[in-house]
Amino acid sequence: MSISLPVSIKTVKVSSGPNNTVYYPKVYGLQNNRLERFINRSIVRQTQQLIDQQVGNMPTTVEEMIGYYEIKNNQRDVLSLSFSNYTYHHQAAHGMTYIKSLTFDLQKGTLCKLEDLFIPGSDYIARLSTIIHEQIKQRDISLLDDFTTIQPNQDFYIADKTLVIYFQLYDITPYVFGFPMFPISVYDIQDIINETGPLGRMAVNN
Repeated sequence: MSISLPVSIKTVKVSSGPNNTVYYPKVYGLQNNRLERFINRSIVRQTQQLIDQQVGNMPTTVEEMIGYYEIKNNQRDVLSLSFSNYTYHHQAAHGMTYIKSLTFDLQKGTLCKLEDLFIPGSDYIARLSTIIHEQIKQRDISLLDDFTTIQPNQDFYIADKTLVIYFQLYDITPYVFGFPMFPISVYDIQDIINETGPLGRMAVNN
């Protein structure tokens, strides 16, 4: 039986002042140097995209920016990370936060899309949308408009035996609600999971 060890991660940062610091992870010590470089390039690209999204055409109005990350999963050759960036612009009503995530299949050396987690041809969009619709009703979540369906490339991360689908601020709920997160057990969708992919590994009981 092959042993899957967690990936070693250290924190690095980019800063342009006391109120402008973004922390992000850096993977190190992988035997596969090419995979290590790929992961770290993907992380830097995502971190920079969040910064660019926040700054836009108004870099001089930024009064505060803080970025950080969370390790959502680091086991069974699946590395799932989330990145958050909060920025406040001068005289804005409030700051704005964006969250994005990256999930890597270390066995295949790939960055996963949502569709990669499921059997090709399975209607994962309808299945996940139905589950989310039920959670919205059960949790009595106030919506800006009727929820119909997730997008094929909907934001997600993996946390142990759970797939978490999430939306950005204002996507489906008012700002005060925060980020709508919808945890879905791998066992509730096991029949459409790609068994050789990340969720398939999470669903194994050992």
